[in-house]
Amino acid sequence: MNKKIGVGIIGANPDRGWAQAAHIPALFALPQYEIRAISTSQRQTATAAKERFNLPLAFDNYTELVTHPDVDLVTIAVKVPHHRELVTAAIKAGKHIYCEWPLGNSLAETVELADLARTKNIHTAIGLQGRAAPVINWVRDLIAQGYIGTVLSTSMVASGEYPSDVIDSANTYMLDKQNGANLLTIHSGHYADVITYCLGEFIELNATLATQRRQVKLIETGEMITATSPDQVVINGILNSKAVASLHLRGGHSRGTNLLWEINGTEGDLLLTGDIGYINMLDVTLQGARGKEDTLSPISIPDQYRWVPLETPKGSPFNVAQLYTQLARDILEGTNFCSGFDAAVIRHRMLDAIQTAADSGTRQTYKIDL
Repeated sequence: MNKKIGVGIIGANPDRGWAQAAHIPALFALPQYEIRAISTSQRQTATAAKERFNLPLAFDNYTELVTHPDVDLVTIAVKVPHHRELVTAAIKAGKHIYCEWPLGNSLAETVELADLARTKNIHTAIGLQGRAAPVINWVRDLIAQGYIGTVLSTSMVASGEYPSDVIDSANTYMLDKQNGANLLTIHSGHYADVITYCLGEFIELNATLATQRRQVKLIETGEMITATSPDQVVINGILNSKAVASLHLRGGHSRGTNLLWEINGTEGDLLLTGDIGYINMLDVTLQGARGKEDTLSPISIPDQYRWVPLETPKGSPFNVAQLYTQLARDILEGTNFCSGFDAAVIRHRMLDAIQTAADSGTRQTYKIDL
């Protein structure tokens, strides 16, 4: 129970990327963990990361990291096309795994990885950290407790930074649909997961995907790059609670609304808003009203929904740290609170249904059991 979990991070660039922005500060804040190793594809960046974060071990290949005896948990924070190779290696080494979302570059890859992980006595986490956010868990419980009565409908609109009319070189891979990292696969996965976590899965859905900006300017050079991935995603349908649901994701920052999620019921309403369209990463404002109340009022979040130390950084690291806290409990106590690879399979099935609905113009369903 008192043993620290040794973490090895694959993809820990010292100057940029999700590992240095979220995972490393999150892990440094948690007493259950100790970062013991990092790896990048180049010795120079691996050594620089080791020195910057004062870590014991640095490798320029993932094999040495996943097989090292001091590493109990492997965190995979690299581009999606590399997930299958790295996750497979970590599973075969018998390590616990935290993999960023999406798990695979397709549903087939995701099912393969989940099936393989199930053959080992390991715990897995998928980086859908919105599920670990205090406000999301409080909303989920408010709905379950009947705060708004029977849910009638829900609607969400959100804007993401990318894809926009400009992009930096580090993120150009998101413009190519074949790379599996775009507004549909990443952002829709996060937002739809929050909706379904609180309100239940879709029993049927329609979808529209569009690429409105087919040429995007590279910030560093002004070069125009062709985009094939969608920058508009619209999903609507019926949840298993019979509530009507809609989700509209828009590429680029809006001068108007960047995040608005409304949940309407027979007895009341809930409203979540934010200045930036990342409900899984940043603080949002929660308001509600019910019964004879005519106007919305702020709703505070009980302390019980904060699982991390007070010194945990706000912003990107916070909900990642919340998710790591769930994972630590599973590893140390043998529980299964954390959403792992099996949850990723269901969300990938949903993404496949969205793509099929958009391509065919027909309503689709997807399996919600394994």
